[in-house]
Amino acid sequence: MNMKTTGLTGNLQKDVGAVKNILSAEDVLTYDFTTENGVACTLVYADGMVNKQLLGELVARPLSALTVQKDGGKVALSALQTQIATTVRFPEFKTKPTLQESVQEVLDGNTLLLVDTLPIAFIVGAKLLPVRAVMEPPTDVAVKGPREGFIEDIKTNMALVRKRLKTPELQMDTVRLGKRSDTAVVVCYLQGTTNPRFVEEVKQKLQNVQLDNVPSSSYVSALLSSRPHTLFRTVGTTEKPDIFTAKIAEGRVGVLVDGSPIALTAPFILTEDLQSSEDYFISPFMATLFRLLRLIALFVAVLLPAFYVSAQLFKMQLLPLGLILTVASSVRELPLSPALEMFVVLFLLETLKEASIRMPKYVGMSLSVVGALVLGETAVSAGFLSTPAIIVVAFSGICLYTVPNFVETGSLLRWLYLLVAGGLGTFGIVLLSTFLLCYLFTLENFSVPVLAPFSPLLLTDMKDSVVKYDLFGLKQRPKLLRSPNKTRLKKGD
Repeated sequence: MNMKTTGLTGNLQKDVGAVKNILSAEDVLTYDFTTENGVACTLVYADGMVNKQLLGELVARPLSALTVQKDGGKVALSALQTQIATTVRFPEFKTKPTLQESVQEVLDGNTLLLVDTLPIAFIVGAKLLPVRAVMEPPTDVAVKGPREGFIEDIKTNMALVRKRLKTPELQMDTVRLGKRSDTAVVVCYLQGTTNPRFVEEVKQKLQNVQLDNVPSSSYVSALLSSRPHTLFRTVGTTEKPDIFTAKIAEGRVGVLVDGSPIALTAPFILTEDLQSSEDYFISPFMATLFRLLRLIALFVAVLLPAFYVSAQLFKMQLLPLGLILTVASSVRELPLSPALEMFVVLFLLETLKEASIRMPKYVGMSLSVVGALVLGETAVSAGFLSTPAIIVVAFSGICLYTVPNFVETGSLLRWLYLLVAGGLGTFGIVLLSTFLLCYLFTLENFSVPVLAPFSPLLLTDMKDSVVKYDLFGLKQRPKLLRSPNKTRLKKGD
């Protein structure tokens, strides 16, 4: 917003005109009234963003009955300001001396109270913004554990965090992003636990870039990433307050963005994708088993289509004899090559997935049934696709969703592996795997490698990576976070 920082004049007509000149939209309304002995007042607010009933009962009605003290027929400004402050029965009531600050408060959803002869504006915090109820997030469903999820209102999200971390060490610093959206971004951390360098680096990255509009946390995530165009995530995301606060308690920095239910955490390591909130509500043996299952399923999802194509084209001996005969009988009269057939099946899978997400709920369910059963069965019967290819792609898709936060990256990797497998076979798969490992060895954010605690090797941090120790085995915070307060569990004497 381009406007000069100017003070208010005290002339009610001029001040209201100046505000309306800047906020010329039709939904910015004014309400004029006078005190008992004729002092003019005006309320300025954005329609649909304030509680009009509270404004009437706690602001307009008490001020209309107010008899302003006068000294020699003139209004005493200091006495008038004191009278208004004591008359308005509203918990959030403050003053702003400049036109710019006053206009910004109206855009934030507050109400502006202007009084004739007073060169200041009163701000009444009567916000009533439309928000949805706190509910279980659809992308992170838990069988055990809390079911609350973040919503789009940042004040509610801050309250959900504060409810779980009842300590004066919890700091919430607000940064404004977006020249036009003026989006509130809250940086959350535990003072004395989080490395101060992480906090300063997060704030510096947020303040160094000027954007016009910041509609969601994905924009902020790109600002915090050391490599914005990397294939792998370097900033964590979650919709659950319990996971968010647990990561802050470990020594990470959390970021809440107004208008987005997805919170960010940094630094981030890849093993976090294998973890689930349920892992901390079941036995450590089962948690370790489930994490190993997710890891194996992830490798199967990414590599299975590529190995299937490579085996058909270059190394049929990789398959057992019985499976070789089955595959040979299935692909004998197909018009497509193994690589092209796999590309077609994967393309159909991705298309059905996108269509089922974008279409209305009940239509999407019907479309999934039609696509998976009718279209697949018809393609096999017509001799256009083989049954083993459909089974391989279906199993790969199921395995990929065992790690929901890795779906986007896993889908891209699956296409890359299929491409090199169709051209170079097993050698291409090994070559691409070597390249990705070398790339991951150099990838870091906030000076924390994403492959930690395996590279560099941190034995103590492995207690909550792929393997899950019990509560008493996690006495120390992760070394990779370099927390000033290293102990998080201490037995009593």
